[in-house]
Amino acid sequence: MTNLPVSAPLRQRPVWAQLEAHFQKLKSLHLKQLFAQDPKRGEKFALEAAGIYLDYSKNRITDETLSLLLQLAQESGLRAQIDAMFRGDAINVSEKRAVLHTALRAPRDATILHEGRNVVPDVHAVLDRMSDFSNRVRSGDWKGHSGKRIRNVINIGIGGSDLGPVMAYEALKHYSDRAMTFRFVSNVDGTDFSEAVCDLDPAETLFIVSSKTFTTLETMANAQSARAWMMAQLKGDEAGIAKHFVAVSTNAAEVTKFGIDTANMFGFWDWVGGRYSMDSAIGLSTMLAIGPENFRAMLGGFHEMDEHFRTAPFDQNLPALMGLLSLWYNNFFGAQTVAVLPYQQYLKRFPAYLQQLTMESNGKHVTIEGAHVDYDTGPIYWGEPGTNGQHSFYQLIHQGTRLIPCDFIAFARNLNPLGRHQDMLVANVFAQTEALAFGKTVEEVKAEGTPDWLVPHRLFEGNRPSNTLMLETLTPAALGKLVALYEHSVFTQGVIWQIDSFDQWGVELGKVLAQRILPQLESANEPKLDHDSSTNALIQRYRKLKSTSKEG
Repeated sequence: MTNLPVSAPLRQRPVWAQLEAHFQKLKSLHLKQLFAQDPKRGEKFALEAAGIYLDYSKNRITDETLSLLLQLAQESGLRAQIDAMFRGDAINVSEKRAVLHTALRAPRDATILHEGRNVVPDVHAVLDRMSDFSNRVRSGDWKGHSGKRIRNVINIGIGGSDLGPVMAYEALKHYSDRAMTFRFVSNVDGTDFSEAVCDLDPAETLFIVSSKTFTTLETMANAQSARAWMMAQLKGDEAGIAKHFVAVSTNAAEVTKFGIDTANMFGFWDWVGGRYSMDSAIGLSTMLAIGPENFRAMLGGFHEMDEHFRTAPFDQNLPALMGLLSLWYNNFFGAQTVAVLPYQQYLKRFPAYLQQLTMESNGKHVTIEGAHVDYDTGPIYWGEPGTNGQHSFYQLIHQGTRLIPCDFIAFARNLNPLGRHQDMLVANVFAQTEALAFGKTVEEVKAEGTPDWLVPHRLFEGNRPSNTLMLETLTPAALGKLVALYEHSVFTQGVIWQIDSFDQWGVELGKVLAQRILPQLESANEPKLDHDSSTNALIQRYRKLKSTSKEG
């Protein structure tokens, strides 16, 4: 457990009062004025590191804003907490665990200690086993029970065991083996599993069951359905299960009981949180899709951003700056959401991935000491790829009543060049950030010949903030850098808010209650119900409808 000194409550710090006073002076200042005052603002408020160029000039900040935010980071002990995380201290205080997802992408010769033991050799031992297994499956050496090669891979997981692998597969699809089919099952809704397998040959299908404890309700329900589906093909020969199932787990007893050979069980550690695990054995489906070499390139990208975050001064630190800017809008402007807008179709699941990363991490109402916070934490992250979003929700961002800071993600080169498409795509990125920042005045609207009655409808107020992240190409390494960038931005915010960004107790209560309700739904006899009147009535209505359906 780290013994770092606890800072004063956030809102009692002098720098917080200074930020509040500064906000009152700045809140009515328009980005037009800021750019007019400093013609080189677009160059000054920009930073390049680890292959990512960040233009943050279209944010409602000044030099003084930045100075005060950096002071806030210093006074919050961000540097000490970064060191503690990389050192392996138990900064996940409510679970008394270290937070060492950075060890998952450390080079083979690194030394990272956990309770006095260097964990890097363990990490690379698992990576080596994953590589060997992936090579055997991809080459056709690994065969199913009937002797057919594996052509279909289905990952069964939920939460971090699903969102990371799905996002990574979609993001890196360009690099995947197109002779293989990859699908992902997470929802306990039977439709998810049924649709995933409906057109597949069981003899050519491999399931990856991803559950650290091998007891996760939704995952194991889907795994048992997969087992039954496979057993129908195997005609009851249970020995064949070991040729069509592997596990990402640490519960050898349950894995064996299921019928999986523990030689094909890939483990990870309690210092890896689920939403930080896509670069662990949870990424086995990713490695099967893109190959070990590309997977390790992705890990290299993660590590490059880790080292940048660990060593760069905060005024030159991409994750720290992005975290501070998000906090600035959340806590002073009252912005409740952040839109993440990747102008790259392969990143279509990236915003969904970030939803878990950001909101499960910082959706907290108490400090690490258990005191109720008196400020907002954890804004809502959401988004869709551009240019699709421009024809749906951008209306709200441009002319709505809510302030929605935006992160635009763009690439200079497209993996599928097609005529003018990439130039058109990137032109839209630049145009959107320009329109959001500067808008269109009444005079400009009138000058276009717009009738007076229509002018208010065509007015753009502007002054809507955005970041632009520019990379060269969406490579495996680039994906690793982007994910690590947001991981560490989330951590930056959590440190300043004095919350534990690495637990997730909020997901527990609903799961416990579901286990209590389930037998009441399945009971052959009328159950005794002792919930609230709403829940009791819903249970009774469901049982009635289900019974009527059976009779019909």
